[in-house]
Amino acid sequence: MTYEEAIEYIETKTWSTTRLGLERTTELLERLGDPQKQLRFIHVAGSNGKGSTCSMLESALRQAGYRTGLYTSPHLMSFCERFQINGEWIRPEALAAVTEQVREQAEQMEDHPSQFEISTAIAMLHFLSEQCDIVILEVGMGGELDSTNVIPAPEVAVITNIGLEHTEYLGDSLEKIAATKGGIIKTGSDVVLYPNRPEVEDTIAAICRRKQVMLYHADPSLLTERSSDLYGQSFVYQNREYRIPLTGKYQLFNASVVLKILEVLRLRGWTIPEESAAAGLAATNWPARMEMLWEEPLFFLDGGHNPQCIEALAGNLKELFPKKKITFLLGILGDKDYRQMLELLKDSAGSVICVTPNSSRALTGEELLQPVREIMGCPAEAADTIEEGIRKALETEKPPVVAVGSLYMAGELRSAFPKVLKQYLRRKAIRGREQLDPEKRKEYSDRIVDTILQTEEFACAKTILSYHAVRAEVSLERLHQIAESRGKTIAYPVCLDSETMEARSPDHPEAYRTGAFGIREPDPNCSSVIMPEEIDLIFCPCAGFDPHGGRIGMGAGYYDRYLKRCGNSRIFAVAFEAQKLKKAPMEDTDISMDAVITEENIYSD
Repeated sequence: MTYEEAIEYIETKTWSTTRLGLERTTELLERLGDPQKQLRFIHVAGSNGKGSTCSMLESALRQAGYRTGLYTSPHLMSFCERFQINGEWIRPEALAAVTEQVREQAEQMEDHPSQFEISTAIAMLHFLSEQCDIVILEVGMGGELDSTNVIPAPEVAVITNIGLEHTEYLGDSLEKIAATKGGIIKTGSDVVLYPNRPEVEDTIAAICRRKQVMLYHADPSLLTERSSDLYGQSFVYQNREYRIPLTGKYQLFNASVVLKILEVLRLRGWTIPEESAAAGLAATNWPARMEMLWEEPLFFLDGGHNPQCIEALAGNLKELFPKKKITFLLGILGDKDYRQMLELLKDSAGSVICVTPNSSRALTGEELLQPVREIMGCPAEAADTIEEGIRKALETEKPPVVAVGSLYMAGELRSAFPKVLKQYLRRKAIRGREQLDPEKRKEYSDRIVDTILQTEEFACAKTILSYHAVRAEVSLERLHQIAESRGKTIAYPVCLDSETMEARSPDHPEAYRTGAFGIREPDPNCSSVIMPEEIDLIFCPCAGFDPHGGRIGMGAGYYDRYLKRCGNSRIFAVAFEAQKLKKAPMEDTDISMDAVITEENIYSD
């Protein structure tokens, strides 16, 4: 079975609502040797905050030296992220192998398991094969009848914030929902409870008495906030300072739950130094929870998808941006209480772009427009795709932007964002240089050349790779003439095909042709190839740059691929100050510049 076949098999099995219960999961795991009976767990249920709590807890236990398993849902980017060992996603080939084991047994069952039941079985087999010391297990929905509840008594059963959700399955009151979620409590466990409404706390306390287990209440009043900014929060808890890279007061409440869980684990014999707890919380990585995707322009992604989440987000936005209106990128499922969600966001809204999440249950962007205009009372428009929505939000030039409304939107948005952002910043930087009049471009180019002539790198270089300017780029023609007069070899890029370039030095002044994108380049028939290892110094044109050596190219990527072959060369980007960005988005394949030279500065990191 390949990875693609595994995903196709899993996704063809729907979530079962015809007969809720643990029978299918129990039978499937029995057929697989009951791997869950050989593992130790922390089981986490609740309406909101489960994921953040699980992530902080996993990070702290990993820092304490334990081999951790983490099972969460839904995924944002890849199905593999549901199954993590020490913070690393399951490898696609490993997922395929485990899925094949599960399928062999599932296909023999009279009542075939659902997608989530299959996923849970995959998790148990994987965590056992990887010899996890402890598994942090997030409930999918509810608790009592959720397939994750086939496990034996966990070390700790955790109940996070509870609100009205999935009432058609879990009950139509907080007491009924709390009772359903409290179904994960088993004799032999300890229980940690997030501060909740009295009716929720009374319900959980009654279950604990019946099961004869200890109930521990997380107490955020023991926590004193020190500082808060766009990058996270610091606080003191029982005379020790902590920091989390998550924003919002509700995340402080979640952190107090995690610290209480760690206290309970210590009482049960687990060795968890306070230093490890602090380091783990500080290293938490939990995407789509008021996640800053970019700093300038400010663009956030939040997975809030119900009124409780949106209420917490709205409070966080008012605290972070008390005097600013927000550009919202909204995508919401039709079975959510979306009108209440819009009411909660309306005071912060400056404008809204409506998109369609990738779900059959989604409201389309066009369907969302009318209630947005009616309830939020601000300018709104629809976008046909997530990519178009990101572009429109950026082009409003009114940050901060907050994308919110559905986890089904979050993954697609995170995937699309880097490309759209780079296109937006490229256009912005190019506009900056094109607004310079020709006289200024010549004046500034001459200043840049004069600066280069004074550098040690130019003085020592024997072979230089440079370029011929197009589209209002910095002109280095005078530099080329001076270099050649001093006996240096000047080579220029030649585009061989859609992905490849090489460096060539023309044999005579007329040995040129018009190459790709209208760029003047040496004619291969009248020029000599210069090997990458021969080049001492490279001058890179760019669309935009940042002060730390980050560079956005023109988009084709010829230079970016070629630079990797020039290991011994010094690499300078040249640009006008008008092309400067606070930060240039760098991908793993990008090469940082050794310096960026403009008419005003030499930037080197």
